[in-house]
Amino acid sequence: MAWGGEAEDSAKANDRLSSTLPIFFGLMVLIVLFLFNSIKKTLVIWLTVPLSIIGVTVGLLVFRQPFGFMPLLGLMSLSGMLIKNAIVLVDEIDTQIGSGKNRFQAILDSGVSRLIPVSMAALTTILGMAPLLQDAFFVAMAVTIMVGLGFATLLTLIVVPVLYAIFFRIQQGVHNGRSGLYSAGCPVSEGVDGKG
Repeated sequence: MAWGGEAEDSAKANDRLSSTLPIFFGLMVLIVLFLFNSIKKTLVIWLTVPLSIIGVTVGLLVFRQPFGFMPLLGLMSLSGMLIKNAIVLVDEIDTQIGSGKNRFQAILDSGVSRLIPVSMAALTTILGMAPLLQDAFFVAMAVTIMVGLGFATLLTLIVVPVLYAIFFRIQQGVHNGRSGLYSAGCPVSEGVDGKG
């Protein structure tokens, strides 16, 4: 009887959450869109969110935890953390491009310069959640955030620059015997902004 009551309460909480979840995710998308004023950059940032599912799945399987209401809350928190990391990286790319640097080199340098700050921020969050692994009620949420954030942070540092280069058609090539940059098949001069 107690198990049935807990299952029923959890189902009701999930139903209430699912009814409001699209609204808040829509607001988050609009905030990012207003921040960068670019659909392409918004897509680059939000396409990193599904990467967290890899780490979450691995973590819950390894720790043998069910995916219920608490892991769902952890996944929502995790999505916000990943968006923040992606925003930091995309903003750094835009800043370096705006300074006059070649777009391809700006992507490479931005990934290197944001590697330590993003990694340290993720590490401190993971360590902060570690004590919750001893709590039977919060362990599933802690595993979701810790393992999901660890996996997704590493993937974000790789995927965001790659997606940025793909969406804005930035690639390194050879032109007249020298290393050059091309956009949509044509050479791109230095300092060209990558707004879309």
